[in-house]
Amino acid sequence: MTNLTPYAGRWVALIGEEVVGVGHTADEASHLARRNRPRERPLLRFVEAPGGEPLPLSPLLARLRPLLDAQAEPVYLVGGAVRDALLGRTSHDLDFVAPQQAIKLAYRVGDALGEPAYALDRARDTGRVVLSAQQMTLDFARFRGVDLEADLRDRDFTVNALALPATAQTLASLIDPCGGLADLRARRLRLTHPAALTHDPVRALRAVRLAHSLGFTLEEATAQALAAAAPLLAQTSAERVRDELLKLLQTAAPHAAMQDLHALGLLAVVLPEIAALAGVAQSPPHHEPVLDHTFSVLRRLAQVETAVLSADPLEPPLTAVRAALAPFAADLRAHLARPVAGGVDGRLLLRLGALFHDVGKPATQTVEDGRIRFIGHDRAGAGLAAGRLRALAMSKEAVGHVRLIVAHHMRPLFLVEAQLHGSPPSRRAVYRFFRAAQAAGPDVALLTLADHLATHAGAGPAAAWQALVDLAANLLQAYFVFPTEAVKPAPLLKGRDLMAALDLPPGPEVGRLLRLIEEAQAAGELRSRDEALAFARRSRQ
Repeated sequence: MTNLTPYAGRWVALIGEEVVGVGHTADEASHLARRNRPRERPLLRFVEAPGGEPLPLSPLLARLRPLLDAQAEPVYLVGGAVRDALLGRTSHDLDFVAPQQAIKLAYRVGDALGEPAYALDRARDTGRVVLSAQQMTLDFARFRGVDLEADLRDRDFTVNALALPATAQTLASLIDPCGGLADLRARRLRLTHPAALTHDPVRALRAVRLAHSLGFTLEEATAQALAAAAPLLAQTSAERVRDELLKLLQTAAPHAAMQDLHALGLLAVVLPEIAALAGVAQSPPHHEPVLDHTFSVLRRLAQVETAVLSADPLEPPLTAVRAALAPFAADLRAHLARPVAGGVDGRLLLRLGALFHDVGKPATQTVEDGRIRFIGHDRAGAGLAAGRLRALAMSKEAVGHVRLIVAHHMRPLFLVEAQLHGSPPSRRAVYRFFRAAQAAGPDVALLTLADHLATHAGAGPAAAWQALVDLAANLLQAYFVFPTEAVKPAPLLKGRDLMAALDLPPGPEVGRLLRLIEEAQAAGELRSRDEALAFARRSRQ
């Protein structure tokens, strides 16, 4: 085998064991090879320089290295996977670029791994390999420009305009035409070029997400460019805007991401109903206008999630939440992790519910005797939330669930009155709560805790806070521990039983009686078929 160490840090063109071209780029090596051996097609190979700092690249690359090393065209790892490796992280999604025939490369990699591959965009020569078990995707694309450098310079941010030869393993092989490494070390997010946002306005949303997920600051000129590009988002597809918004809500501090969207003027374009909450005043015990309160609820909700789902240290108000809800932690974890149509999960729907929970307040604000009221804002807000989520092309299931959260987020405040007087709400009251809120009931219970903490800037009155925590525990116990007794009892009678016993024709009266029977059963008042029939006879109109 030819000794290639003299060519460390460069590309070589090989025909058999003979080196017929050498260059600092694959194009240079290929060009020289064509001059030396014009009738033969060489194999291009990158020779990594020794002694470079190893990078924590995906272990999958070690499996792919022999295949990628044998390609006639150069292949590069680009974007987020390189960025993450430089930050000491391992990326689960890998993006590759090549001069041409990227879809064919995707199929070759898929065959080698025994995984499905398909063409994403034939016009742009883009393919994908999906590794379902590892929850990974491998994307392969043709250069966006004439060469790799043009491709990188056309990307969004300098920290994403980074590449490595796909077989490289160390920092010594980094390709960085835009100064991304310096920006990474400065923890700074900077556009690659002034027109980056006009080429793709969704990058404005992505900038905020990356800044929060990476813990970076926005370079001042980049922040100004984001604000200037805000109107362009109105011309962008709803699906792409939605995807970035949902990723923003999945960051560790969704409230801060939303605050930045608002400060940059982006929120008013992509979520105008939420931006309209700015400056809407509220009476005590609220201490913030509605938009600031909404951001506080998102912040507090993340804390409630932590209290229930993790063992991280907590401030005192949240220790009560952890103690009371600990018996339901596993059920809540499964509830929030459940997949929902449209590629989202339950946790994301809960955060959407928090974001939209008070969206109906501007339309319902009144002032009576100096006190600001928002009667019916829950119902008004449910319609506004559903309308915006439909405009963002979210699934019917997702829209319906968020609508339920918003429509019923006030119900626990009515139920807690009984808790404050030393007794939990009646079984009938709990049943009616879940009959209305349905599968969103657990979400409403958690949201109510976050809403209270945001309203009072903490626990507020001790008795009221403890009563609310106890109520949340009671509701979750009913939903997760006693669902067939408290939430949806097994039917004692069917419609045909009622029609036969009471000589009823099919119609609304049958449904009404069945609902009354189910409620009385949940309340503990009916236990048998005979009791249910007797109750139906008494209740018949």
